[in-house]
Amino acid sequence: MAFQNKNLSVIAYANGFTLWHYAANETLETIAAASYFDGVKTLMNTGDIVIINASDNTSIKKIAVSGNVTVADLA
Repeated sequence: MAFQNKNLSVIAYANGFTLWHYAANETLETIAAASYFDGVKTLMNTGDIVIINASDNTSIKKIAVSGNVTVADLA
């Protein structure tokens, strides 16, 4: 299954930072793969945070946007 806009929502936005929530019936590995969020890369910024509720786990990831959107564990 691919990214679906209806599963993405904004929890908070301030000073150019957005806290996102994404929930889908897919594995965390699938959702966290590079380019998964490319369909909304014009909305996301490097440094944003996304809370992911996947079918097998829940995780908080940081977003990086360059040629594509990638997510990574918080350091």
